[in-house]
Amino acid sequence: MSSKTGGWIIVIMSLLFLPAFWSCKSKKKVQLTEVKPETPIDSLGKCRMDYKNAKALSTLLRDNEFKYDWMYAKANVEFKEGEGENVREESFDIRVRVKRDSVILISIQALSLVDVAKVLITRDSVKLVDYIHKQYFKGDYQYINEVLRADLDYDVIQALLFGNSAAFYDEEQRLKPVTDRQNCVYRLSTERKRRLRKIEQGDVQPKESLQTLTLDPNTFKIINNEFIDVTTNRFFDVKYDKFNMADSIYAPHHVDIEIRAEKKVKAKIDYVRMEKNVPQKVTLNIPSKYEPIRIQSK
Repeated sequence: MSSKTGGWIIVIMSLLFLPAFWSCKSKKKVQLTEVKPETPIDSLGKCRMDYKNAKALSTLLRDNEFKYDWMYAKANVEFKEGEGENVREESFDIRVRVKRDSVILISIQALSLVDVAKVLITRDSVKLVDYIHKQYFKGDYQYINEVLRADLDYDVIQALLFGNSAAFYDEEQRLKPVTDRQNCVYRLSTERKRRLRKIEQGDVQPKESLQTLTLDPNTFKIINNEFIDVTTNRFFDVKYDKFNMADSIYAPHHVDIEIRAEKKVKAKIDYVRMEKNVPQKVTLNIPSKYEPIRIQSK
């Protein structure tokens, strides 16, 4: 495939990692109020958090995950790829339409009007249309995983897209609870507290892939999701900010993403419109005159 086409595909596929909690919003303008929950710190400056085991934290995490049947969201995105003289920067809008457990449609637009590209993802297929170069792709998850050097499926993408935890190990016995009283947060990690601290300080390297979820001690929402894959030397980190209350749903409206793999990718996302449980049109038509994207074998 051409380098230009490949660039847009990297942008789209990177955006599949956008994990965020999205709230519902009526068609009328809703005043968003930033909410800063009180940190459980006493008058002496000590963190007063109860110890919770992995099962308890996992249950609280699942109970407080973002739940929906349909979802629509619009966001402004600042995207940066590469380093030094090879940096490429883009600013654009994305529109995301999801029918839970069924289909995801992501649109990239320029000037909030012109469709640049779209990708339609189902449980077993991926379709992509590049309107700039008049090309398309139809295939499966092998393509996404080749582009991102990842191991994704529909459930993982859907969970990461909305800040939920399906990407985490399902086996609770493998999860290690961490009560971080220094930062006054809970964590669920695949490493125990002492070794996790050494890894974060750079004193040791993880022996196998490491994922750590940082949870707000009041809401048990994910406020940081970090993943290190030692087999491919990939690093993925997402931070959530500007927590707002809209229609009684607590959600961050700003997300910072960093991916370090073959290329370094950073993205900043600001959500400007959201609707929950309003049925959406989630189809993708491929113009008959468009050419298929040719994937070069490695």
